[in-house]
Amino acid sequence: MSATSIQLDPQGRLLHFLTVEGLTRRHLTDILDTAESLRGVAERRVKKLPTLHGKTVVNLFFEASTRTRTTFELAAKRLSADVLNLNIATSSAVKGESLLDTLRNIEAMQCDMFVVRHEQSGAAEFMARHVKPHIAVLNAGDGRHAHPTQAMLDVFTIRRHKPDFPHLRVAIVGDILHSRVARSLIHALNILGAGEIRVVAPRTLLPTQVETLGARVFHDPGQGLRDVDVVVMLRLQKERMERALLPSEQEFFQRYGLTEERLALARPDVIVMHPGPINRGVEIDSRVADGPRSVILEQVTNGIAVRMAIMSITLGNHARPAGGTV
Repeated sequence: MSATSIQLDPQGRLLHFLTVEGLTRRHLTDILDTAESLRGVAERRVKKLPTLHGKTVVNLFFEASTRTRTTFELAAKRLSADVLNLNIATSSAVKGESLLDTLRNIEAMQCDMFVVRHEQSGAAEFMARHVKPHIAVLNAGDGRHAHPTQAMLDVFTIRRHKPDFPHLRVAIVGDILHSRVARSLIHALNILGAGEIRVVAPRTLLPTQVETLGARVFHDPGQGLRDVDVVVMLRLQKERMERALLPSEQEFFQRYGLTEERLALARPDVIVMHPGPINRGVEIDSRVADGPRSVILEQVTNGIAVRMAIMSITLGNHARPAGGTV
């Protein structure tokens, strides 16, 4: 049974959000359109909707996170849910408790949604296979596998600036090999019909057969950035590197770092994106990160609306359990 079959009910509605791979354009467009309708909530005097009133959302992060965990928490609270942030560093998981036992104990607290980040690929899918029927699981990043909500906030940001996807040319630059963001974003862009997706990186930072995902490979940033509409920069994930894959960070910046000079190769109205955290002077120059073409902080803002949309859609599709409310 695939992750896609787990996250959809027999009618094709989202019950969990584990990966964008295998979803349809309708699924993604529904999320994007719902996020668009929710984006204005942040501008209201009272930044709350009653959508998830009475629900409990658990942020279960086994890896460090700032932007993702915080925006998930804000998204849940703006939908009026109660939020529990489980501190893994002081939890029973550190004492040897299995993931399934952790799941069962939190489940016993009558929770409705788990937002899971884990260093092991497939952890969120594992939880989705074992939770009770009324509980939704959202993948907040699992190993090198997927980061589907980041992909959705990225394509949401792109759509607000560049809605003509069939003529869109996107370059994803940097550590493609270790990036679950890149993998999910490539899938999402292909599902939405993007015209061309490029990955720009040294050979040591590219996964084998990356072309099969639907991307063109460039080793020369001069060629890879030419005439693109969107540049997505990725950080070097040194914590995932098992051996030295680059001579130095300085050499990487000299060869692949996004400077104003390299950005000039792209289209004049190019937008610059980065999932964060940014390493200034390693993959991106501060003048670009803080410049007029950067939409990096807008991505963070959009992440709240997108995660609100995914939370409301998935929990809204769950059936009521016998003898109680969802």
